[in-house]
Amino acid sequence: MSIGGEGAHPLYWLDVFTDRPLAGNGLAVVLDADGISEETMLAFAREVKLSETTFVQSATEDGADYRNRIWTISDEIPFAGHPSLGTAVAMAIEEGSEEASYVQQTVVGHQTVDVEIADEASGSVWHASILQELAEFLETFPASRVAPALGIAEDGVDAQLSSQMVTTGLPTLLVPLASEEALAACRPDFDRLRKLDPDQALNLYAFHFDVPARRVSARCFAADMGEVEDPATGSAAGPLIAYLQDCLDVDRVTIEQGVQMGRPSRLEAKMESGRPRVSGDVTVLSVGRVRLP
Repeated sequence: MSIGGEGAHPLYWLDVFTDRPLAGNGLAVVLDADGISEETMLAFAREVKLSETTFVQSATEDGADYRNRIWTISDEIPFAGHPSLGTAVAMAIEEGSEEASYVQQTVVGHQTVDVEIADEASGSVWHASILQELAEFLETFPASRVAPALGIAEDGVDAQLSSQMVTTGLPTLLVPLASEEALAACRPDFDRLRKLDPDQALNLYAFHFDVPARRVSARCFAADMGEVEDPATGSAAGPLIAYLQDCLDVDRVTIEQGVQMGRPSRLEAKMESGRPRVSGDVTVLSVGRVRLP
């Protein structure tokens, strides 16, 4: 039996920042979503229980190809990384393109997303990148405040770098850690985390930077997604590379995330004309249709 007719929308289920199924960060994408209410968007996001679900609507601003509505299980958010990459891949597949460049409209502005097929034989693996907004450098936090939020000792925080809130659309608290062991030991206290900035449900991005290898190991604890750990966070990778350029004059890194969760992810981040570009692979799990009221 096929699902079609009124109320049926193209549905893509993807894993982002990975070249294999059941790793990276899962994403559901609903296309042709102009007639879907916000109440239904939230209900469907809660139904699939992924970190984010997107709904593609017609652009309402000049210069954009489509409007990307990004929902967690709690609310709509202004911007996110892996939903931007995965949504563009879904659009390219739906349009029958093997390579495309889209300008998406989000709450924080317009972002260019480039996609191309990486595995022509199967068509299941793509590569995508997004040029994020200019980074804003906000408040800094002492180790005495961030360490308890992570459930680690203060000496687990890197004393040579500052913990700082940075945003390219979604505020992220970047916390540099002194070792891989400190990263593995993190057990976040979300009540303490929220008290760091009571005005918003932020992401805390704990990371250890291997300077010679230009490799980052990271974990993201997301208060905005129901107090969970996120396996791959493009909206944090952009602020991170801007931060590393500002602090250490490093303009390109590879980020490994999701390892502790059994969802290994790989993100590439670099600075391009003063803005962060975040890239990664996207794996297609399923393509079908969904009937929504």
